Amino acid sequence: MKKVIIIFSIIILIIGNSCHPSGMKNKNISPEKINNEIEKGNYTLAENLIDRYLSDNSISEQEVYEWNYQKDLMNRIRVDFSQTEDELFKYMSQYYPGLEKETMREWEEQNFLELKIIDGERRYFKNAGRNFFRINAKEEARRIAVDGEQNNNLRDFCKQNAVKAIEAAKMKGDETVDEKSFNLNYKLTVDANVVPENEIIRCWLPYPRIHEKRLPEIEFVSASSEEYILADNSKLQRSIYMEKVAVKDEATTFELSFRIKTAAQWFSINPEEIVPYNKESELYKFHTAGRDPHVVFTEELIKLTDSIVGDEQNPFLTVRLIYTWIDNIIPWASALEYGIINNIPEYVLENRHGDCGMQSLLFMTMAKYKGIPAKWQSGWMLHPGEVNLHDWAEVYFEGIGWVPVDMSFSMIDSDDADVKYFYANGIDAYRLIVNDDYARNLYPAKIYPRSEPYDFQRGEVEWKGGNLYFDKWDYHMDVEYLDQ
Repeated sequence: MKKVIIIFSIIILIIGNSCHPSGMKNKNISPEKINNEIEKGNYTLAENLIDRYLSDNSISEQEVYEWNYQKDLMNRIRVDFSQTEDELFKYMSQYYPGLEKETMREWEEQNFLELKIIDGERRYFKNAGRNFFRINAKEEARRIAVDGEQNNNLRDFCKQNAVKAIEAAKMKGDETVDEKSFNLNYKLTVDANVVPENEIIRCWLPYPRIHEKRLPEIEFVSASSEEYILADNSKLQRSIYMEKVAVKDEATTFELSFRIKTAAQWFSINPEEIVPYNKESELYKFHTAGRDPHVVFTEELIKLTDSIVGDEQNPFLTVRLIYTWIDNIIPWASALEYGIINNIPEYVLENRHGDCGMQSLLFMTMAKYKGIPAKWQSGWMLHPGEVNLHDWAEVYFEGIGWVPVDMSFSMIDSDDADVKYFYANGIDAYRLIVNDDYARNLYPAKIYPRSEPYDFQRGEVEWKGGNLYFDKWDYHMDVEYLDQ
């Protein structure tokens, strides 16, 4: 495999786009005034105030960097909250003929429609309409009446695989079963003309991490650039880095091909055989600790977790109680970008919904609070017809090791408890592992803030003028199933 270290010379240009010729202070503009306008949703005014505030030449580079990131953050929020009131009203009217906007106001108060007031206008989350039916289960029948029933092929596929994996594990006497092989081709395409011609585009693509049991083999096949940097397996968020020069009126494509071998895991666990934790070990201390901004043991989370777990002390049964509560109470729904959320578990509890990563972070935080080591894992789900980004978790039981917990795949409809709770202590083979933690540095280091500061599945892109956010590029994964 060819690895060439690329020397990338760059002068960090401060992004502030105006400089007052006199260099005099804008005495009437303060950080407090700017933050007040941001809180009120007056983003355009706040951006203008930031530009004027940054025209003071005495401001430190760190403060310039932070204020320009605040401008970037407002743009990210605009991207997620891009739907107008009229657009959402038209969508919802398909299901509710004669709908009045007053009814939409009631849904907003009940947290069924997610919105922000931006520059005096109601702006809704881009997937607010579809999420309405996901988080308001009693109304799902109305959507089905209009759109028709959709077959849940993934649910049926996963049930079949769970039954197969459990039978194989019991027969084999080993938790690792059902090996699969895949050829994967990943492509990231930067839109034409978002970077000036002849400027260098820096790109990080996701690359699989070896897992001794569930992803034991990785074979690099090819990359679209002869020169690249492949992060080694010690990087908890693993990537391959490439550069290309922007060409006028042409999209810029970064491509990667590799082959992997995976396996399913299912642990047959007797709660009475779990060994007490060694609470002095580094593993225990690190994986039960809080971690700002998302793994925070807030008063609300403590009270809720205590009410869910009650007097239960056994780690396995505690995990089962938390898993069951989240599965019953927190439905999956399309999510905001994580980078615009201050505390994800807090957001999930307030809104009573979340996607796979949000559900997993809530699960991890509850488990850690109860003294059960837990950690993040993510990458892609590779199920036929359902290839997509995905996050899950792992918990550690003394004497057993790390056990996968896929919170959003939820309980399976089965009278067999092993099958029903398969994803509470098992996982299927259709997984590409890229991350064994969240919010870890990429290699080589990224200069500008990441589009996704916590997870890493789609990739990251920047040039000397700044980060390229998700609205400036697309991505796609092609999967060849070698065992089918």
